[in-house]
Amino acid sequence: MRRRAVKALIALIPLLLAVPVHADWQLDPGQSQVQASITQLDGDAPQTHHHQVNNLQGDISNDGTLRLPLRLSQTDLLTRFGDLPPWVGLLANTTLVTLVAQMPPERLDGLDIGESMVETLTFRVQTDLINQEESVPLRFTREGLNEVRVTHAEPMAMDGRALMANSTVRTVLSLLGYQEIDEHVPITLNALLVNR
Repeated sequence: MRRRAVKALIALIPLLLAVPVHADWQLDPGQSQVQASITQLDGDAPQTHHHQVNNLQGDISNDGTLRLPLRLSQTDLLTRFGDLPPWVGLLANTTLVTLVAQMPPERLDGLDIGESMVETLTFRVQTDLINQEESVPLRFTREGLNEVRVTHAEPMAMDGRALMANSTVRTVLSLLGYQEIDEHVPITLNALLVNR
């Protein structure tokens, strides 16, 4: 009887190894940020300013849906104000936009340490007023057993017109003195996905 149990266990091992393991991949907020370069057009001459979005938070669900909500409190915009009107504080944790894409977790699981792959993700920008799609080539590099670095594989930019179409974003940018911005807003991504 005992021998039969051991044989059954040994027979199960190859089956267990063949079953794909789906990691619960999440962005590490402390090591995930985006920098955006906004060119102001409403002055005497165009001026470019750099802004940070830190503490990126998001995860990849088992069905491969990557959700990345962006809030005002994650930006460096609030620190650039002097005394803030009370209503700005109320907006701090409001989600400005949510980026949604499909990224099969098994693609990350299959990377060996030191190996990279480029995957073009189609991000949907979801807000009450905007429903826009943008294809973004990203480089995924396995840095450790449970760590994958994410950077852009080629230059990336956001649509300045779409940003200004969002009433919350437009209000914040107006408070910073932006009345008109270039439609090309270059961004730099450096993020870390971890398997929790």
